Amino acid sequence: MRWLFEAKKRFGLIILNYTVTSNHIHLLVLDSSKEVIPKSMQLIAGRSAQEFNQRKKRKGAFWEDRYHATAIQTDQHLMRCLVYIDLNMVRAGVVKHPAEWICGGYNEIQNPRDRYSLINQKVLLDLFEENDSEQFRDNHRQCVEESINIKREPNWTEAVAVGSNDFIERTKDRLKADARGRSIENDDGTYVLKETQNSYSTVFNTEKDSLSRKNEYYWDIY
Repeated sequence: MRWLFEAKKRFGLIILNYTVTSNHIHLLVLDSSKEVIPKSMQLIAGRSAQEFNQRKKRKGAFWEDRYHATAIQTDQHLMRCLVYIDLNMVRAGVVKHPAEWICGGYNEIQNPRDRYSLINQKVLLDLFEENDSEQFRDNHRQCVEESINIKREPNWTEAVAVGSNDFIERTKDRLKADARGRSIENDDGTYVLKETQNSYSTVFNTEKDSLSRKNEYYWDIY
């Protein structure tokens, strides 16, 4: 969380929500420019791994794989993703409510900090076209309560894009050659651009084979 805050200060990373666990993180951020997210992820992942290795007196890779990015349309899909991140540790059975997990954004959204805040409350409200911060927090809290028993939805962590059919078609068009092999699927009214899955190698060398395609597409703001 300290390096998340540092990425916000150094590069202007606009954080909308987050959950930090013992072995992975979920981030909801706004793609404000081409270099902000890659530089931020390099800082956060690199420094976290370095400090862990130093503390445990170990060497070698810390993260299993490179980060995966999913473009999300700024409509009802954005709220669904926001809540899905809030409920990460509830689904894992670690806590019964996101308010119990201190390394997540739920409490910060509900009770904004005066100092050292990670979440950009103003941008969050602007994206939802909401002027009343209290009303937004009420809506957010209600959505969490209604979704408390939600099961894992792989689209948020495995798809290339999530949104309306038009949004997905435009995203696929922007990907151009990189869209080859990626299919559009309708998941109960939500359209997703599916990531191409590489075959899993049964041969483990000193370096791990890539388990997912490298995501180098820089998203425009939708």
